[in-house]
Amino acid sequence: MPDDPSPSTASSHTVIGWRERVDLPEWGLRRVRAKTDTGARTSAIDVAELEELDDEHIRFKVVYRHDPERVTDWINARQVRKSTVRPSHGESHERHVCLTTIKIGPVEREIEISLVSRRGMLCRMLLGRRSLGGLLVDPSRAYVLTPRTRKKKIKKAPREDEGAQGMDS
Repeated sequence: MPDDPSPSTASSHTVIGWRERVDLPEWGLRRVRAKTDTGARTSAIDVAELEELDDEHIRFKVVYRHDPERVTDWINARQVRKSTVRPSHGESHERHVCLTTIKIGPVEREIEISLVSRRGMLCRMLLGRRSLGGLLVDPSRAYVLTPRTRKKKIKKAPREDEGAQGMDS
């Protein structure tokens, strides 16, 4: 009996590493270092400050890096929901969740991202399993779809929305 070449076979999936560089073009962010975490449901990005503008819109300060200097930028986005999260340390808290486009190498899709402080973490972003549909994670490899760079600087790209503000340091 011949092998079934169905879409569920491993050869039909794109492989990514446990760490990749991702772009968030709607927010003007390029080459954000992201850790793949199949144990986390929703993706998360490092945010230092957050303001609720109205029932649907928020403004938040994304942290690009902490070391050697802290670099941040304000982002305006539409909030799709609030989520109660119980992280590994066990204490539940509420997070704001936004919808945006992510690009990992040739893969581009719309995902939900929760906004949280990731201070002290090596990666500014976490890729949860809801953003990984159709992708296979090879935990023994890093930067499979995106080139690794020695520089610790996230490149700033022009935003798709024209009302964006500049960078803070």
